[in-house]
Amino acid sequence: MSSLRFMRTFVAVARLGSFSEAADHVGLSQAAVSLQMRALEQEFDRELFDRCGRLALLNTAGQELLPEIKKLLDMYDHIRRPSQPDGQFHGQLTIGAIVSCMSILARIVSQLKTEHPGLGIRLVAGKSSELAQKLEHGDVDAAFVVSMGKRPASVRWSLLQREPLRLIVGPSVKGDDPRQILASYPFLRFDRTQHTGRQIDRVLQKLGVTPDDFLELNAIEQILGLVKDGVGVTVLPLLHTMAWGTRGDLRTLTLPDKLGLLTRDVGLIEPRDSRQQKITRAILERYKHLLASAFL
Repeated sequence: MSSLRFMRTFVAVARLGSFSEAADHVGLSQAAVSLQMRALEQEFDRELFDRCGRLALLNTAGQELLPEIKKLLDMYDHIRRPSQPDGQFHGQLTIGAIVSCMSILARIVSQLKTEHPGLGIRLVAGKSSELAQKLEHGDVDAAFVVSMGKRPASVRWSLLQREPLRLIVGPSVKGDDPRQILASYPFLRFDRTQHTGRQIDRVLQKLGVTPDDFLELNAIEQILGLVKDGVGVTVLPLLHTMAWGTRGDLRTLTLPDKLGLLTRDVGLIEPRDSRQQKITRAILERYKHLLASAFL
């Protein structure tokens, strides 16, 4: 099965653009990767790369071959996967998730692996944009992410939860007028390089408010901790993993109705032609069940 191993290495080189990075990815030396690619070129009787210094970019022949090799590898993985008697799941998956989903997802995966001994699942944390790229490159089989709007036609989206955007203040903050509060206290801003941060920025613009930015973080729970300590106020989605109704250390205020429905949509992305959909459906349904049962 050496040719199949070489094909997997070929896919890694095609994605990463260099033999050295592909070597790190597949756990081989750079020399071994180079030898594998030479052997593959001999087997297919054509050159597959334009080699330029450290770079190894697919030429026209390589680009034409790449989708066919991916299909062949998918077929092989499907053939060697054992049947699933009595509803048992088998196989290996890598699932990505934003940090706010990770704790619940880890519980669900742990339960599934206990119930289905032949199932292996690896979890990977990351930002939504990073995880979407990992899905495109085949580094994850599915991912729980924040919706970023338009998606490729090849990607299936399944909504998990809508998290409303709210003004969040500490117990020492008085009043209920969002504009007045935002104009009076330091603002703790969520990272504007992320979709949620840009969404919050648009909300502030619609409110006609230019807050006094104190800091900018890509860490919702850390921002909430600073709000609780009286450092400032913030606008954030109400995380579905937190029991907001029982918190006395934070106060949430609804933003003006004229701004419309303001939510951060969290859901599952996966390839439409994924052969793992029975497993990802099971994970998604268990997640929804936990949310509906108010387990928090």
